[in-house]
Amino acid sequence: MYYLRTTVKMATIRTKANKDIPKSPDLEIGEGVTGDVTDSKDQVSLDLETETESKSGKTYVSTTAVVGACALYMFCSISMVLVNKSLASSYKAKTDGSLNLLLVVFQAITAIACVEFSKKMKYVDYPSFDLAVAKQWAPVNIFFCLMLFTGMASLEYNSVPMVTVFKNVANIITAVGEQRFFGTKIEWLTGLAFAIMLGGASLAATNDISTSGAGLFWMVANCFSTSGYILYMKRATQTVKLSKFGMVFYNNLLCSLFLIPAAFVSGEIHVLLRSTQIHSLEYFMKNFFAGFVGFFLNFASLNCVSITGPTTYAMVGSFNKVPTTFLGYFIFDEKITSETWTFISVAVCGSFLYSYAKIRGSRK
Repeated sequence: MYYLRTTVKMATIRTKANKDIPKSPDLEIGEGVTGDVTDSKDQVSLDLETETESKSGKTYVSTTAVVGACALYMFCSISMVLVNKSLASSYKAKTDGSLNLLLVVFQAITAIACVEFSKKMKYVDYPSFDLAVAKQWAPVNIFFCLMLFTGMASLEYNSVPMVTVFKNVANIITAVGEQRFFGTKIEWLTGLAFAIMLGGASLAATNDISTSGAGLFWMVANCFSTSGYILYMKRATQTVKLSKFGMVFYNNLLCSLFLIPAAFVSGEIHVLLRSTQIHSLEYFMKNFFAGFVGFFLNFASLNCVSITGPTTYAMVGSFNKVPTTFLGYFIFDEKITSETWTFISVAVCGSFLYSYAKIRGSRK
């Protein structure tokens, strides 16, 4: 609890001193957070000590704090993907149907409990529930629900490495959408990164022996729903003013209200009740852990960007795809050919180039 309070204090102080702190560069699968809707102009270099500007002067952060902030962000991001993969695919033999809707609901309820507890303990603050705000935010939340559901479904049918590299395609769709609807310019280096990411992901999907038509459908659907969520949210936030944790609250509350009836209609409630083999503490704890980590990732991302700066934060966001890819491969014993590994590596390199292009563009 002490570390949680310290993390929030540090993030809050630096957020007030720096209004352009970016949100997460990539929406993680199953994450109850907002997307990247702003580009920060601030740059902070990572050295033995990191220097940040504040109203009171210069603050020096130790190497231990920098490494700890990056490690915490990476741990939350990686572990959430791996746990969701386990929930989506490892229990298929123990159930007689899909439970993807309920998995999203369980984690959304956990996130609501966590954010309300944090508000009660004064770790975070956001306005109380307002029906008018909920109605305004509902269209955005439809995309949010689709993003989480398709993300869970893509993990059920595909390997972690494939899902990881294919998430980059969402960045391409989002950039094209921003150019079309908001007039944002795509620079040549960013376009090159997109071409590498798209080429690597496409060739990897073509050569992956485990990729099925259903798996490819859910990955593409997840990319479009993720981009739709980010683009629609960018428009909605011009009229609906919500803090980061206000978005977490409304997103997960509305998500639960939308998906619980859908779970009844689709028969997932009956599947859960019939599947007695998953009525275990292990299954419950995995759902709770995934929901908690998805929520805590908000703190971790704020803490990481406030201590290290947008440059390091963006690079860490790209780098964590590497351990996620390899851990997913080894933990779930997935079958991937050497050619597919080559194309996956190309796509990951493209994501690094994309991060560099964003950093380079923000300096202009």
